[in-house]
Amino acid sequence: MFNELLQPVLDNPLVQLSQRLCWLFFVIFSLALVFWTWRDAERRGAMSWFWGLVVLLFNIPGWIVYMVVRPPESLADERERELEIRAREAELQRRFPSCPACFKPVEDDYLICPSCMKKLKKECISCGRALKLDWTVCPYCKTKQ
Repeated sequence: MFNELLQPVLDNPLVQLSQRLCWLFFVIFSLALVFWTWRDAERRGAMSWFWGLVVLLFNIPGWIVYMVVRPPESLADERERELEIRAREAELQRRFPSCPACFKPVEDDYLICPSCMKKLKKECISCGRALKLDWTVCPYCKTKQ
């Protein structure tokens, strides 16, 4: 009885067209979701083929699972963060020198590290200023070392 009531509506060409368009939209949406998941997983260093297959088989529930367990940042973002950390460390190293042996802070004119006694610089034989260990001439008084 219910089928008899709906049959004229379902046989209408506009209803059939809208049904086909909905199915076409669903297929295109599913393929786009698989493609997006595959690309996103590839950028984040996850197993892109696996997550693409999961979304292909399970559609939106598979995509939701991927969104929950995906890595929080892309590989490019991670690399940029690491480079920024290194740049900040190098900048701090330039401002506040540290001992190469114990990494404790030292001043520019220290000859030895006060913590570990590592020789940092040598003293000029003429003027007594602190020189780098590999310098052969004092840049302050022009004396050969």
